[in-house]
Amino acid sequence: MALPSLSLSLQFGALEDAAPHRAALPRHKVVRWIRHALDADAEITVRVVDAEEGQALNRDYRHKDYATNVLTFDYATEPVVMADLVLCAPVVAREAADLGKPLAEHYAHLLVHGTLHAQGWDHETGEEDAQAMEARETAILAGLGEPDPYRRD
Repeated sequence: MALPSLSLSLQFGALEDAAPHRAALPRHKVVRWIRHALDADAEITVRVVDAEEGQALNRDYRHKDYATNVLTFDYATEPVVMADLVLCAPVVAREAADLGKPLAEHYAHLLVHGTLHAQGWDHETGEEDAQAMEARETAILAGLGEPDPYRRD
């Protein structure tokens, strides 16, 4: 079965130390991770930002005054998925270190997570939805040869 097509814009904001984030996010891997999470063709922008930009976006659009790991802006078009995924580099790096995971592995999880949000999946609507979304993420990542992101050793 052919994967959906993806038009991707990969952007890096003004990061203090962009090198490890650029190394963890080569374009071909970002395309692979996102395409495996898609159910339809898509136009997606992935923007990697610093804590200041991440916090401003989270505050302005979600009314939560802190930087979070990933924000999904879904433009609800059909039949093409259109979305912006904003990843906050310092938050992602801190979480990866806290979890003892390689940075690229954590980015893969968050890109799959954000892509599912762009298609209507929501873990904040109840425990059943959260479990379904986690199971879908785990299955997608397993298909990519990535470990279960929710497994805690």
